[in-house]
Amino acid sequence: MKHQHIFNESGICTICGQTEKIYNAANKLGNKTKHERAASADGHSHSHSHNHDHSELSGNIIKLFYPVITSLVLLLLALYFDHYLKPSWFTSYFRFGWYLLAYLPVAVPVIKDAYFGILKKDIFSEFFLMCIATFGAFILGEYPEGVAVMLFYAVGENFQTIAVSRAQANIKALLDQRPDEVTILENNQPKTIKAKEAKINDIIQLKPGEKLGLDGILISESASFNTAALTGESKPDTKRINDEVLAGMINLNTLSLVKVTTKYSDSKLSKILELVKNAASKKAPTELFISKFARIYTPIVCLLAVLITFVPYFFVENYMISEWGYRALIFLVISCPCALVISIPLGYFGGIGAASRNGILVKGSNYLDVLASVEHVVMDKTGTLTEGIFKVQEVVIEASFDKDQILKVVNVIESKSSHPVATAIHEFVGELDSSVQITTSEEISGRGLKAVINDDVYLVGNLKLLQLFDVAYPNEINNIVYTIITIAKNNTYVGYITIADAIKTDAAKTISELSHLGIETTMLSGDKSSVVDFVAKELKLKNAFGDLLPADKVKKVEDIKNNTQQVVAFVGDGINDAPVIALSDVGIAMGGLGSDAAIETADVVIQNDEPYKITTAIKIGKKTKQIVWQNISLAFVVKAIVLILGAGGLATMWEAVFADVGVSLLAILNAIRIQKSKY
Repeated sequence: MKHQHIFNESGICTICGQTEKIYNAANKLGNKTKHERAASADGHSHSHSHNHDHSELSGNIIKLFYPVITSLVLLLLALYFDHYLKPSWFTSYFRFGWYLLAYLPVAVPVIKDAYFGILKKDIFSEFFLMCIATFGAFILGEYPEGVAVMLFYAVGENFQTIAVSRAQANIKALLDQRPDEVTILENNQPKTIKAKEAKINDIIQLKPGEKLGLDGILISESASFNTAALTGESKPDTKRINDEVLAGMINLNTLSLVKVTTKYSDSKLSKILELVKNAASKKAPTELFISKFARIYTPIVCLLAVLITFVPYFFVENYMISEWGYRALIFLVISCPCALVISIPLGYFGGIGAASRNGILVKGSNYLDVLASVEHVVMDKTGTLTEGIFKVQEVVIEASFDKDQILKVVNVIESKSSHPVATAIHEFVGELDSSVQITTSEEISGRGLKAVINDDVYLVGNLKLLQLFDVAYPNEINNIVYTIITIAKNNTYVGYITIADAIKTDAAKTISELSHLGIETTMLSGDKSSVVDFVAKELKLKNAFGDLLPADKVKKVEDIKNNTQQVVAFVGDGINDAPVIALSDVGIAMGGLGSDAAIETADVVIQNDEPYKITTAIKIGKKTKQIVWQNISLAFVVKAIVLILGAGGLATMWEAVFADVGVSLLAILNAIRIQKSKY
């Protein structure tokens, strides 16, 4: 999935939508892009690699500031020589050379960017403006101002680079969830080989807890699989002999044999990985504001400088081109957008910090902008709006039976099973009652358990179990949405227990708050439609769709985007959600229990799995955008005033520099408000 970046004239990668400026910034710190990280992933410990990345990043940040530190030290020494020590040798060419040495460390990268921009016909960039402004300062002999202006710009750019490098939000390639190796039977002896080397009709031996590496058919009598990675289905799926099983499924409890039916590269999981790759390429690129602003601002400033030089000829007596050219150069120096460059990231830093304090990781400042503009939130069900774990919902026991005693018996019987349903019942009832002793116990495949206790025969399982033993039961329980565990004693119906993936406590509040914000909501799930419809009714959701495969979810989101032209956020937690997370305008992952795939692919990660954090993230995005635009307006107004004064000969470059510093300080104070606000 690694690719060669191909940038268009606007500096946007035509493949992944990454801006060239961000790509170059990341390379400065030696960081790999998301695509490149995936290409080099080898399955080693993530904690080790992350720690290594963090220490490497810290060292590279220090290196990043070497030019700034060098320039600052040389500038301070030069100012000391100019205004205090005043040595006789610090004059003329030596003085010019000293300031030039202070200028070059921070100026060379900008000059290079301006040069390559001109080659790509992107002439009027902020880099070009910085160059002509500081060149003008040197032509005027205002060396300290020229160095100071570029130094301020370099500091702002470095802060931007750090933010980009720590959290590049362009889509990272999906972590490959397929195991690298599989165990096959060769002459009835287990042999471990590379999964890619497995052939069709090979027999895979799959131990409990192992993940299947290739698609095939089950040749064991039966086995229970966790299929959430592929379908999002919360309930484990029991497969029987000759049933299809897919790569990515996890064997839950018994040693199983699977006959390979497809090549490694053709598995359903491989198709999901391909979906992510294709969906990532469809994400709309987000350009940095300052770059867009510079394309308008720079030509205007250059045109005004030309007008300042020549228009007075027609209106001023004793016109001297040298005098008005001097004013035009000062005007260009003053026009440097330093405060803009610094104040914009400051606002985003505040927003990212506020999100972090609320348990939300925003991987890039541009996604705060997208969050602020979200009009439609599409959510997965399992693990996002529901807990993703089974819980007892209801216990209904016929009046003629002792409810507490029946639950104690069921708890003991289910203790013989490793099925998640048994775990849910045990958590609900509590410790096993030692007075309940099972004489015999039998598991009936795909149906449930039969046990004898004190000469009484108990049946605990699904409706098929009652049907097998011709136990009569009320017809209305056929319409129950939840997973149902029926109970019979001596062929007499006793009652039932419903088991379900519980709705999160703040899910309804989340839907209500999103509606209050004017944001439309839709729920998509791989669960059966009856369960999805029930959850939707509980949450008062109008739009809900079930029985969806990953490709179906992608199609649904594509339809929403194409038919409504809305800014769409998708929230999910499983590998099956990764393709649609990648496709959406902003992908949000539940990070507490979510898969690595979803977390790596997402642009925003909610670290504690609370759905209400979706609304918190959107509110922070809106607040951040508001404050960033306040900072932009402040910087622009102050800059406009100083520009007018400069054109009239009433301001020098030092006024411009100090105005920028003042605006930056005000921007810092304003950005703090993002972190102080309650969400």
